[in-house]
Amino acid sequence: MKCEQTLGKAVNRSIMNLFRKTLWGIVGLSVLTAIGSFFSQYVLGLNPCVLCILQRVSVIAVGVVALLAAFSAQRSRAGRSISALLVSIPALYGAGVAVYQLWLQSLPPGMAPACGAPWTFRLRDWPLFDLWEPVVRGFGDCAVPDYFLGVALPVWSVLYFGFVLLLVWGVWWKSRKL
Repeated sequence: MKCEQTLGKAVNRSIMNLFRKTLWGIVGLSVLTAIGSFFSQYVLGLNPCVLCILQRVSVIAVGVVALLAAFSAQRSRAGRSISALLVSIPALYGAGVAVYQLWLQSLPPGMAPACGAPWTFRLRDWPLFDLWEPVVRGFGDCAVPDYFLGVALPVWSVLYFGFVLLLVWGVWWKSRKL
Protein backbone atom coordinates (compact mmCIF):
# COMPACT_ATOMS: atom_id res chain seq x y z
CA MET A 1 0.00 0.00 0.00
CA LYS A 2 2.78 2.43 0.93
CA CYS A 3 4.58 1.57 -2.33
CA GLU A 4 1.44 2.47 -4.33
CA GLN A 5 1.14 5.83 -2.55
CA THR A 6 4.78 6.61 -3.22
CA LEU A 7 4.36 5.65 -6.86
CA GLY A 8 1.21 7.82 -7.11
CA LYS A 9 3.03 10.83 -5.66
CA ALA A 10 5.90 10.29 -8.08
CA VAL A 11 3.49 10.19 -11.03
CA ASN A 12 1.76 13.37 -9.80
CA ARG A 13 5.14 15.13 -9.48
CA SER A 14 6.10 13.93 -12.94
CA ILE A 15 2.92 15.35 -14.49
CA MET A 16 3.35 18.67 -12.65
CA ASN A 17 6.95 18.82 -13.83
CA LEU A 18 5.78 18.08 -17.39
CA PHE A 19 3.34 21.01 -17.26
CA ARG A 20 6.02 23.32 -15.85
CA LYS A 21 8.54 22.11 -18.45
CA THR A 22 5.95 22.78 -21.14
CA LEU A 23 5.59 26.35 -19.89
CA TRP A 24 9.38 26.77 -19.97
CA GLY A 25 9.39 25.37 -23.51
CA ILE A 26 6.79 27.96 -24.51
CA VAL A 27 8.95 30.68 -22.95
CA GLY A 28 11.95 29.48 -24.97
CA LEU A 29 9.94 29.24 -28.18
CA SER A 30 8.54 32.72 -27.61
CA VAL A 31 12.02 34.15 -27.09
CA LEU A 32 13.25 32.53 -30.32
CA THR A 33 10.20 33.76 -32.22
CA ALA A 34 10.62 37.33 -30.92
CA ILE A 35 14.31 37.26 -31.80
CA GLY A 36 13.37 36.10 -35.31
CA SER A 37 10.92 38.96 -35.60
CA PHE A 38 13.51 41.55 -34.55
CA PHE A 39 16.14 39.91 -36.79
CA SER A 40 13.86 40.11 -39.81
CA GLN A 41 13.19 43.80 -39.12
CA TYR A 42 16.56 45.12 -38.02
CA VAL A 43 18.93 42.83 -39.93
CA LEU A 44 17.02 41.65 -43.00
CA GLY A 45 15.29 45.01 -43.45
CA LEU A 46 11.69 43.75 -43.56
CA ASN A 47 9.38 46.55 -42.48
CA PRO A 48 6.60 45.27 -40.16
CA CYS A 49 3.07 46.56 -40.53
CA VAL A 50 0.61 47.41 -37.77
CA LEU A 51 -0.74 43.83 -37.72
CA CYS A 52 2.78 42.35 -37.69
CA ILE A 53 3.57 44.42 -34.62
CA LEU A 54 0.39 43.22 -32.89
CA GLN A 55 1.50 39.65 -33.58
CA ARG A 56 4.97 40.43 -32.21
CA VAL A 57 3.49 41.89 -29.03
CA SER A 58 1.25 38.81 -28.72
CA VAL A 59 4.30 36.52 -28.98
CA ILE A 60 6.03 38.52 -26.26
CA ALA A 61 2.87 38.42 -24.12
CA VAL A 62 2.62 34.63 -24.51
CA GLY A 63 6.23 34.33 -23.36
CA VAL A 64 5.80 36.64 -20.38
CA VAL A 65 2.58 34.94 -19.24
CA ALA A 66 4.15 31.49 -19.63
CA LEU A 67 7.19 32.67 -17.64
CA LEU A 68 5.01 33.96 -14.81
CA ALA A 69 2.92 30.77 -14.88
CA ALA A 70 6.06 28.61 -14.76
CA PHE A 71 6.97 30.26 -11.46
CA SER A 72 3.49 29.78 -9.99
CA ALA A 73 2.18 26.69 -8.21
CA GLN A 74 1.12 23.96 -10.63
CA ARG A 75 0.14 21.37 -8.00
CA SER A 76 -3.61 21.66 -8.44
CA ARG A 77 -5.78 21.18 -11.48
CA ALA A 78 -7.13 24.71 -10.95
CA GLY A 79 -3.61 26.18 -11.03
CA ARG A 80 -2.78 24.39 -14.26
CA SER A 81 -6.14 25.39 -15.75
CA ILE A 82 -5.63 29.06 -14.90
CA SER A 83 -2.10 28.94 -16.31
CA ALA A 84 -3.33 27.35 -19.55
CA LEU A 85 -6.12 29.92 -19.87
CA LEU A 86 -3.79 32.85 -19.26
CA VAL A 87 -1.30 31.59 -21.85
CA SER A 88 -4.16 31.03 -24.30
CA ILE A 89 -5.53 34.58 -24.22
CA PRO A 90 -2.64 36.33 -26.02
CA ALA A 91 -2.14 33.26 -28.23
CA LEU A 92 -5.75 33.37 -29.43
CA TYR A 93 -5.56 37.12 -29.98
CA GLY A 94 -2.32 36.79 -31.97
CA ALA A 95 -3.75 33.95 -34.06
CA GLY A 96 -6.84 36.05 -34.80
CA VAL A 97 -4.70 38.98 -35.93
CA ALA A 98 -2.60 36.68 -38.15
CA VAL A 99 -5.70 35.13 -39.74
CA TYR A 100 -7.11 38.61 -40.37
CA GLN A 101 -3.83 39.62 -42.02
CA LEU A 102 -3.92 36.50 -44.20
CA TRP A 103 -7.43 37.48 -45.26
CA LEU A 104 -6.22 41.00 -46.11
CA GLN A 105 -3.37 39.55 -48.14
CA SER A 106 -5.77 37.33 -50.08
CA LEU A 107 -7.77 40.31 -51.38
CA PRO A 108 -7.09 41.60 -54.87
CA PRO A 109 -4.56 44.45 -55.08
CA GLY A 110 -6.11 47.78 -54.15
CA MET A 111 -9.12 46.18 -52.39
CA ALA A 112 -7.53 45.80 -48.94
CA PRO A 113 -8.39 48.47 -46.37
CA ALA A 114 -5.61 50.57 -44.87
CA CYS A 115 -3.86 49.28 -41.76
CA GLY A 116 -4.08 52.55 -39.91
CA ALA A 117 -1.46 54.79 -38.40
CA PRO A 118 1.82 53.21 -37.29
CA TRP A 119 2.06 52.30 -33.59
CA THR A 120 4.93 54.73 -33.10
CA PHE A 121 2.55 57.52 -34.10
CA ARG A 122 -0.34 56.21 -31.98
CA LEU A 123 1.69 55.65 -28.81
CA ARG A 124 4.35 58.39 -28.97
CA ASP A 125 2.98 60.25 -25.91
CA TRP A 126 2.85 57.18 -23.66
CA PRO A 127 5.18 56.93 -20.64
CA LEU A 128 8.65 55.50 -21.28
CA PHE A 129 7.99 55.43 -25.03
CA ASP A 130 11.71 55.68 -25.83
CA LEU A 131 12.37 52.39 -24.02
CA TRP A 132 9.85 50.24 -25.86
CA GLU A 133 9.62 52.13 -29.15
CA PRO A 134 11.85 49.60 -31.02
CA VAL A 135 9.21 46.92 -30.33
CA VAL A 136 6.43 48.90 -32.07
CA ARG A 137 8.46 50.57 -34.83
CA GLY A 138 7.29 49.84 -38.36
CA PHE A 139 5.02 51.15 -41.07
CA GLY A 140 4.74 48.41 -43.69
CA ASP A 141 1.63 47.63 -45.72
CA CYS A 142 -0.54 44.91 -44.14
CA ALA A 143 -1.78 43.67 -47.53
CA VAL A 144 1.69 43.05 -48.97
CA PRO A 145 3.04 39.66 -47.85
CA ASP A 146 6.63 39.04 -46.79
CA TYR A 147 7.95 35.50 -46.97
CA PHE A 148 10.31 33.27 -45.00
CA LEU A 149 11.24 29.96 -46.63
CA GLY A 150 8.53 30.60 -49.20
CA VAL A 151 5.77 30.88 -46.58
CA ALA A 152 4.00 34.14 -45.74
CA LEU A 153 4.93 35.48 -42.28
CA PRO A 154 1.33 35.46 -40.95
CA VAL A 155 1.20 31.72 -41.70
CA TRP A 156 4.25 31.28 -39.48
CA SER A 157 2.43 33.26 -36.78
CA VAL A 158 -0.65 31.04 -37.05
CA LEU A 159 1.61 27.98 -36.79
CA TYR A 160 3.36 29.38 -33.71
CA PHE A 161 0.15 30.35 -31.90
CA GLY A 162 -1.56 27.10 -32.89
CA PHE A 163 1.40 25.07 -31.63
CA VAL A 164 1.41 26.93 -28.32
CA LEU A 165 -2.33 26.32 -27.87
CA LEU A 166 -2.10 22.63 -28.80
CA LEU A 167 0.91 22.13 -26.55
CA VAL A 168 -0.43 23.85 -23.43
CA TRP A 169 -3.89 22.27 -23.71
CA GLY A 170 -2.49 18.86 -24.66
CA VAL A 171 -0.34 18.76 -21.54
CA TRP A 172 -3.22 20.18 -19.50
CA TRP A 173 -5.44 17.37 -20.81
CA LYS A 174 -2.84 14.81 -19.85
CA SER A 175 -2.65 16.25 -16.32
CA ARG A 176 -6.35 17.02 -15.79
CA LYS A 177 -7.12 14.04 -13.52
CA LEU A 178 -4.48 14.93 -10.95
